Amino acid sequence: MKALTATTFLVGIVSAAPIVASAQDHSWPYGGTAGDREFSISGTGISDKNLDSSSFGASADIGWYLRDPLIVGARQSVNYASIEGESIKDDFWNGTTRGYLNYQFAPSERMRPFLGGSLGVIYGDGVKDSGFAGLELGGKYYVREKTYLLGRVEYQWLFSSSSDVDDAFRDDGAWAYTLGMGYNF
Repeated sequence: MKALTATTFLVGIVSAAPIVASAQDHSWPYGGTAGDREFSISGTGISDKNLDSSSFGASADIGWYLRDPLIVGARQSVNYASIEGESIKDDFWNGTTRGYLNYQFAPSERMRPFLGGSLGVIYGDGVKDSGFAGLELGGKYYVREKTYLLGRVEYQWLFSSSSDVDDAFRDDGAWAYTLGMGYNF
């Protein structure tokens, strides 16, 4: 049996989302609908694939509902790390800019779990400027009709060229996690 590559998996998720999106229809008062936008601001953290070194920062998202459960958007994150060791003490800043596509489920009026993917760039001190692709999952819980709490976990793999993508999934990955709040408008 041939192994499923990271690229194939990401393409499968993105291409299946519109089919599943057309099958889901609800008229609950909570959350966004087709044509709405959303904005969120969050605290974020990043760890290497082994969870050995970490940093923290802030992230802001702006998204557009293409259909009720399908959201496309842009995300900007800024992270800080202070590294101390026997022979080093330094501060590092880095940033990521990426686009994302998420499919949002609606199991209840207030809860919206989602899964999706992202594609972007990472840059700054202490990192090699490169592209990355990511898979993400999370959830929104609506505390008011248009206001939600947000939790998200992403696995991002870094690459310098398109030929590096499959190897990077196994070798050069990083975890990003986010907690925040947002608003639909």
